Amino acid sequence: MSLSLYRISQTLRAISQETNHHFHNRRLVNRLQITIRYSIEKTPLPHKYIPIAILAIATLMLGCADTDPSSNASSALSKSSEPFVAVLGIAQDAGYPQAGCALDCCREVWKNPSLRQHATCLAIVDPISHERWLLECTPDFKDQLKLLNQLDSNNSKKGINGLSGIFLTHAHIGHYTGLIHLGHEVMGAKETPVHVMPRMAEFLRTSGPWSQLVDYKNIELRILENRKPVKLNERITVTPIQVPHRDEFSETVAFRVDGPNRSILFLPDIDKWNRWNENVETIVKSVDRAYVDGTFFGDGELPNRPMDQIPHPYIVETMDRFESAPQSERAKIHFIHFNHTNPVHNPNSDATKQTTEAGFNIARQNDQFKL
Repeated sequence: MSLSLYRISQTLRAISQETNHHFHNRRLVNRLQITIRYSIEKTPLPHKYIPIAILAIATLMLGCADTDPSSNASSALSKSSEPFVAVLGIAQDAGYPQAGCALDCCREVWKNPSLRQHATCLAIVDPISHERWLLECTPDFKDQLKLLNQLDSNNSKKGINGLSGIFLTHAHIGHYTGLIHLGHEVMGAKETPVHVMPRMAEFLRTSGPWSQLVDYKNIELRILENRKPVKLNERITVTPIQVPHRDEFSETVAFRVDGPNRSILFLPDIDKWNRWNENVETIVKSVDRAYVDGTFFGDGELPNRPMDQIPHPYIVETMDRFESAPQSERAKIHFIHFNHTNPVHNPNSDATKQTTEAGFNIARQNDQFKL
């Protein structure tokens, strides 16, 4: 209970700092609600009224945020003229909870749909040009498109899908299979630009059902080159950076996104850091925020599978690697792409506390960052 109340008090303090801004930072209220719901599940029955009461207060606060005309679902950030990125999902490919999972890590989430998380995906939004792009096209595409429309409620050019393009990192199921929604059985999209590396393009052209999207011109494949920037408009560029991963069907890339004032790194999937011919510290130093592979918190997370066959860098390994880095560098790192077994899904967990107290961050759905 003490850890839960500690998290609640931290979030309440953050929200109290927003009261003069009419709760423009809706993300903080959402985080409070998630924290309290976990607390309710873990609090003994005689004391459940404490977090339940706080949840009621948070819900009223959220209602105030929604009724304020300058603070609806899009938040003050998306009202700005600056482009921004929005986090539309934080989970590993299969989402959270995962199909067939009856373990403790998923049991409460099955009971409480508000705790569920989409597969990892970012959106890039330019409020001036009314353009939006996705980094990944996940199995949760339809829900993420709806979420994007809520976060970017001012967009006047949504059209059939409201997307100016999609960038794919690689050909694992949680990163591209949402393309099915662009087909003629669903949205019937017209030549939506899909930016991919050469092997990924060949995979989509020659493998059904994806080839039908190409043949029917639902999507238009645009070939990326390692380290060659793609200019989206006068204010935003995206640069692919090739990384080592299990490349059965395609290459794997990270994306650097540069806006007029700030830049981010999106690196949801990579093998161990020592397998990369780049220096991750140098890459992180060159950007303002880094969304970094946090699939597993530590070794032994999958008791029935040898984890050396899934060689993601553990969160604890990345924290060790950056231990001597300045606090400002550690704070840039926002871990993302969490397996359903990863305890950082729970904002009250010891793993979350260990991560944040070391100066790192956990990406959360609905987070936004100005570019």
